[in-house]
Amino acid sequence: MKVNDWGHKGDFFAPRVREFAIFSVISQSEIRVYAIYLIYIMDKQRILLVSDMVGYGKVATAAMLPILSYMGHPVYNLPTSLISNTFPYGRHALLETTDYIREVFPVWKELGFRFDAIATGYVVSERQARTIADYCREQAEQGTLIFVDPVMADCGKLYHGVSETTIQCMREMVAVADLTYPNYTEACYLTDTPYHHQGVSADEARQLLDKVHGLGARSVIITSIRVDGVPSVVGFNHFDGGYFQLPYDEIPVQFPGTGDIFSAVLIGHLLDGTSLRESTQQAMDTVYRLIDQNKDNADKNEGIPIEKHLTLLLSLNPPLAPPQGRGELI
Repeated sequence: MKVNDWGHKGDFFAPRVREFAIFSVISQSEIRVYAIYLIYIMDKQRILLVSDMVGYGKVATAAMLPILSYMGHPVYNLPTSLISNTFPYGRHALLETTDYIREVFPVWKELGFRFDAIATGYVVSERQARTIADYCREQAEQGTLIFVDPVMADCGKLYHGVSETTIQCMREMVAVADLTYPNYTEACYLTDTPYHHQGVSADEARQLLDKVHGLGARSVIITSIRVDGVPSVVGFNHFDGGYFQLPYDEIPVQFPGTGDIFSAVLIGHLLDGTSLRESTQQAMDTVYRLIDQNKDNADKNEGIPIEKHLTLLLSLNPPLAPPQGRGELI
């Protein structure tokens, strides 16, 4: 039986923090540091990031790795491509790593390397997508949790170089996902659903969630979707069959990599045992705060300098209980 109900944790840790405070003349911030230290020295889930590595810019692996590491998770990475800089600069150099990936998987298998979770992101080609999908399918059968971010489109359009064949390969990856989190545009392409710039109704949002779930993903989140005129993130949790809608306020600024920050915070909390809805809300709150604090940056194409803001991860709803696994998933 695989584990993952995104359920709530018990709270036996908070009393120990309070007991420590009674016998120590220290500040509240020092108490929090002590609490976080105790949490992080406990067992954490091993995560493999399968995404692009960008030389100049805080996106993809460069954004996710420091966040998940700061949250205490051992993080490993497999680059799908080496890219000179983020795409908004207008020019870039790209080196596809499919041949390298095809050599890596047999070596890892021979050495017995295993991961508790795999998070996939940007893939470069049909051949690469199939290779990664096959590996994820194999690992899922052994109990590894699969998180799929089907990076391929936004604002109603496919990214440059994404073909119909690649979309089908993304469907194959979504089919083995414990959780997938496309944006609204990607959800439309995955399910052959017409894209509406004005957004959708609540019923249409639920129908779109059901369509993505129908591709095989156990749980589904759709980001950047306007529901009845309200910017929202919507979700379906397979464990209890529940749906949710979480509205948010838009900040009229664009940074590359905010979706990767969302992914990292979401996954980190889920693997610590936080519920899907609460993990989603914490990821949304973190992204909002980071955008707000960096909205006046001169060079937004670089992304958000995540290393300068890692403490924000713990200032928003800091954990007060140690990790207790991932719940049950049938």
